[in-house]
Amino acid sequence: QVQLVESGGGLVQAGGSLRLSCAHSARTFSIYAMGWFRQAPGKERSFVAAITWGAGITFYEDSVKDRFTISRDNAKNTVYLQMNSLKPEDTAVYYCAAALFNSGDYMMSRPSAYNFWGQGTQATVSS
Repeated sequence: QVQLVESGGGLVQAGGSLRLSCAHSARTFSIYAMGWFRQAPGKERSFVAAITWGAGITFYEDSVKDRFTISRDNAKNTVYLQMNSLKPEDTAVYYCAAALFNSGDYMMSRPSAYNFWGQGTQATVSS
């Protein structure tokens, strides 16, 4: 099984930055990609960004493309989400997810493409 441990959430003013991290503990599985999703109060869980583990190909939701950066450190088994120029509408619980299989690029934005999920970390952006 794959365990995902998230950290980096917190409270920040609009325009500020947060850096989320998610470490995976895969022992027998080979991870294809890791992604970040978020869920705001009263909203559905939505895609933020993803990265393939091997080649480091990235995918972003349009609303965060110019502000967020996803990256990974293979040696640390960790994926990061650098969030800059934060807006109040970015306030959400952010979830890390791991996919074991390549289901196609369009599936990268779908929660159903991911097999394991972290516990979530709260990011709050004040106005």
